Amino acid sequence: MIETDGPNQIQRDNTRRRIVVLANTDGSDMAGIVAEIRRLVTEARFPSGYSTTLEGTFQAQEDASRLIALLSILSLAAIFIVLYSRYRSAVLSLIIMSNIPLALIGSVVALWIAGQPLSVATMIGFITLAGISARNGILKISHYINLVLHEGESFGRTMIVRGSLERVTPVLMTALSAGLALLPLVIGTDVPGKEILHPVAIVIFGGLITSTLLDTILTPVLFLQYGAKPLERLADSQAEFKSAHAY
Repeated sequence: MIETDGPNQIQRDNTRRRIVVLANTDGSDMAGIVAEIRRLVTEARFPSGYSTTLEGTFQAQEDASRLIALLSILSLAAIFIVLYSRYRSAVLSLIIMSNIPLALIGSVVALWIAGQPLSVATMIGFITLAGISARNGILKISHYINLVLHEGESFGRTMIVRGSLERVTPVLMTALSAGLALLPLVIGTDVPGKEILHPVAIVIFGGLITSTLLDTILTPVLFLQYGAKPLERLADSQAEFKSAHAY
């Protein structure tokens, strides 16, 4: 018999002996560290009867990330349904939702500049940004439709230019108001209490910049290219509605 040092308490899980190894990170990317641990564990050769499981904070983060990914899909679907119920056109709904990828560009760049990793907080920011970024498209598309159906404008480049110029101020003011409101959360990263709000603010702030700037070109171009037929259908349905209520 050989005497050696051992744990002062034997832990068991489901009738099997269990040894817990605890560790904390130094602030580095937890996802990268966990991926490296999993790689090393996979390459290791354990004796027969031994197995390993990785648990802890990162496991809860992974579960939350999967849930948020599912909720993101549901959110996008809900946004599309709301837009379709308003405009009765999948084309117009997709034109409005094209702002979402534009916003994601700015969010990713902002996270890279701020040195923030992808986390649950940033994913929440992405979901919030999806709804905010669709606002610019709604403002412009609704105004284009109003110019044609109610102000006698003909569909074409002249109408698009007029509608875009008339919506520059509302779009910039709403984006500026949201950006200024987020500014206290963007700066002062070391202030206690901002650990969760700061990444969310970074995502939304960066997305607002790119979606506002790039949408100035993208939405008018897409509407000029693909908006004629949906607009014609809206005009026909409005005419039918008026004729039905005229009697």
